[in-house]
Amino acid sequence: MKNNSSRARVLRLTTVTALLGVGLWSNSVLSASQDQALQIHSRITGTIPSESVLLDMAEDIENGDPTAAAYTAMENDAFYNVTLKNLATPWTNEEQDVFEPLNDYTATVIGMVRDDMDFRQLLSANILYTGDISGLPSYNTGNNDHYETLEAGGYSLQDNLVQEAQSSLNGLPADATAGVLTSRAAAKAFFSAGTNRAMFRFTMLNHLCNDMEQVQDTSRSPDRIRQDVSRSPGGDSRVFQNNCIGCHSGMDPMAQAFAYYDYVYDADNDPDGEEGALDYNAAGDIDPETGSRVKAKNLINSGNFPHGFIIPDDSWVNYWREGINMHLGWSDALSGSGNGIKSLGEELSNSRAFAECQVTKVFRQVCLREPEDATDRNRIETITDDFSNTGYKLKQVYADTAVYCAGD
Repeated sequence: MKNNSSRARVLRLTTVTALLGVGLWSNSVLSASQDQALQIHSRITGTIPSESVLLDMAEDIENGDPTAAAYTAMENDAFYNVTLKNLATPWTNEEQDVFEPLNDYTATVIGMVRDDMDFRQLLSANILYTGDISGLPSYNTGNNDHYETLEAGGYSLQDNLVQEAQSSLNGLPADATAGVLTSRAAAKAFFSAGTNRAMFRFTMLNHLCNDMEQVQDTSRSPDRIRQDVSRSPGGDSRVFQNNCIGCHSGMDPMAQAFAYYDYVYDADNDPDGEEGALDYNAAGDIDPETGSRVKAKNLINSGNFPHGFIIPDDSWVNYWREGINMHLGWSDALSGSGNGIKSLGEELSNSRAFAECQVTKVFRQVCLREPEDATDRNRIETITDDFSNTGYKLKQVYADTAVYCAGD
């Protein structure tokens, strides 16, 4: 038993005690299969199964199919309303706060998992999930009322989410949508103010499990680092050469995919941007400050280094396909360059790092601990292989992980 699995042991003891307290068993000893079923259900949902569900799960385990038992646990509403919401909510805000309200980003994660969709489409598909409940406020690009009302009503997200074409909801062209990257929640968090680099940084952090410090590579060409990055911060060019270049040489060429996007709100009357909306310059739109489709925010502080790169469009290139960041496992089926956010989302989500990141996050959530040793790391590699080779279905990851950690 793992040294730091005391939380798991407390959960197990508390759950068994609760079951005995409501009279489901007349003795204090569960059979081995019932005990494992109880652990799987608790890890996946955080709730106590009914007697009938536990016995059904135990029967599957006795028949040598614990994965079927895990899928039975995932039929509980708590898996969707609590477990998946808690997984996805920190991805929707810079503070990584798990207590943020339900929004179009989290609802889309939950719906995709429910529908067993290829999870790579999270960063590229023309989809959003909305609530299918009569009387809800309509989806609105300017507020989150639809989702907050859905959550406040306590409705089952398993039963009451419906997939829609994102372009039909936010008015973007279909080829300008990119799953949760163009959700209102992501735009509010990561396109608001700044230079749109936040969207790239938090996409890397949330979906490839690497922050900028972990992917620094000072050997890449600085030719697409923008004008706003000083080449001699504080008058010392060594800072740029040994630090700044390591992130910006890879980040800036890929963040260029966001050149036509912004989050627009009334800063005077709505300083937190609660009523703002995603704004996109479609073909033919001209930003009055730049004279092109490129949003002005991408060209600010040009005086910091006038000889730096000036973004002309939304073309991007992945310089990290060479050098130390080759280990992120970029797909050979893709070219490593393109135009716009959708193709960048495909580049990121087809990496090995993306698949391993999802598995690692589920492991932490279900096992209540970090991977500790070679056995854990090997299991994560195996689950990642299965995830990648069988359609990128996240429910399978939950099932495999819960079965592995049921004995902790």
